[in-house]
Amino acid sequence: MSSQVRLRLLPSARCLFDQPVQVKVEGLRSRQVVTMRARSTDEKGVVFSSSATYRADGSGKIDLLRDPSLSGSYVGVEPMGLLWSMKADALHKYFFKDNALQPHVVKFSVHEEGREDRMLAEVTNERLLIGNGVSRVPVKGRNFQGVLFTPPGDGPFPAVLDLSTFASEKRASLLSNKGFVVLAVPVYSDHPDNVKQTNLDHFKEAVDFLQQQPKVGSKGVGIISRSKGADIALSLAAFVPGIEAVVWINGCSSIVGVPVYYKNRQILSTLPFDFNKVIRTESGASIIRYGLEDAVTEKNKGSLVPIEQAKGHFLFIASGDDLNCDSKAYMDEMAERLKHHGKENFETVCYPEAGHLLEPPYGPYCPSALHGLIRFPVLWGGEPRAHAAAEVHMWKKMQDFLRTHLKCDAA
Repeated sequence: MSSQVRLRLLPSARCLFDQPVQVKVEGLRSRQVVTMRARSTDEKGVVFSSSATYRADGSGKIDLLRDPSLSGSYVGVEPMGLLWSMKADALHKYFFKDNALQPHVVKFSVHEEGREDRMLAEVTNERLLIGNGVSRVPVKGRNFQGVLFTPPGDGPFPAVLDLSTFASEKRASLLSNKGFVVLAVPVYSDHPDNVKQTNLDHFKEAVDFLQQQPKVGSKGVGIISRSKGADIALSLAAFVPGIEAVVWINGCSSIVGVPVYYKNRQILSTLPFDFNKVIRTESGASIIRYGLEDAVTEKNKGSLVPIEQAKGHFLFIASGDDLNCDSKAYMDEMAERLKHHGKENFETVCYPEAGHLLEPPYGPYCPSALHGLIRFPVLWGGEPRAHAAAEVHMWKKMQDFLRTHLKCDAA
């Protein structure tokens, strides 16, 4: 390494996962061209990396807030591009970062142009999922299991149920850092093949548990959900009292997978999926967007969640390039239905060039991966730069929405 070259991350090399950093290089030769790299290993041991070519200014400095990448994993001015453009060497890999206790560790480095073996400087970025003072408590109820995140201080804090398709703590822990009591509960705690029905009572038990927490001050509970979790969130809003705010991200307006039961009776059937409409691509991943049948036909109306009877507010977020399902069409259908019933309790946001997997910002963009329910690789959609920008906007939008509709009584 060169003793003159310095690589710095500002304001600090240690930050929260959802915080941007300013990447700066000093001590290069005037107008020197170098390769910047980022590298990280996920919880399954898969290595993800990115690289971009930059030219120093006249004083031998590079600032990713100001300077464009000339080539590589992305081009143009992208201050966090080295993070969101990281990908694995193998196809169809998703970056698994679900355990809140372990930081997302990224190694940034500067190399002589075209010479990976000639490193000039490096620095390690520790991106924490859980902030100072936030408590993490695994919870096992009678019919649910999850992880409870509680901010430091006396509160009162708004309460949020984070419904993920499979167990993940990332979104819940990051939201708790912002002043929410968050209970992360997976839709599937067993292998999906073993699940024959969804019991809404189990999720109501989680809602009740959340409302009983001593630091919770909101009148009701908010829900964050994406994909399969989104239709369960709609069902809770429609049938269970006390749901004040629902964030629905790239889901369906009907029930997908298995029927929903509540109080020992079936309340919603499932929307059929036609595997003949799956489109295979040369990459080995498939497009499943067109597989679900039309939700509003007479024969499928039993699967449509009656959100018009919900008392709470909705934030519907859809990606225009979602290749998992036509989430924009489902969002539009729900907005029209609520309007038809004289309701104004909803907002809609569409990101035209984003894909299905909208997550907290600055993680690696995932174009395709093994689908957890149908067990073959699928394309998620999205243009990487636009998708990354959508995640930044969505993350703030969600928090503002939840704060607005989950008011807390003064302590």
